[in-house]
Amino acid sequence: MKNSSRHWSYYAASVSLIALIVLCAAWELWIAPLREGGSWLALKALPLCLPLAGILKGKVYTYQYSCMLILIYFAEAVMRIFDAVPASRICAALAAACCVVFFIACLFYIKDTQRKAVA
Repeated sequence: MKNSSRHWSYYAASVSLIALIVLCAAWELWIAPLREGGSWLALKALPLCLPLAGILKGKVYTYQYSCMLILIYFAEAVMRIFDAVPASRICAALAAACCVVFFIACLFYIKDTQRKAVA
């Protein structure tokens, strides 16, 4: 697929995934770590790096399985919204928003790609 013919959902998925990766790492290392000086939970950003190449290349299969992967991060974000630390709650809300944008963008990208394949 040429870059000029990319659907808006490609850009939304790419930006939201990269933002979620950066947010997960920053959240656990600097913004609101579980332990002072950073937390090993920053490694939770690594599984998000696995589909990044496929998302940026526009591979439909990657979009399909990433929809399932992102639900884990959404569930964690929703649970941590009820955290006592305000900085952690803000990070959790941002992570939940990134997850929702990514999930919806993936669905629209898959639908658009299938529509183009049929046409």
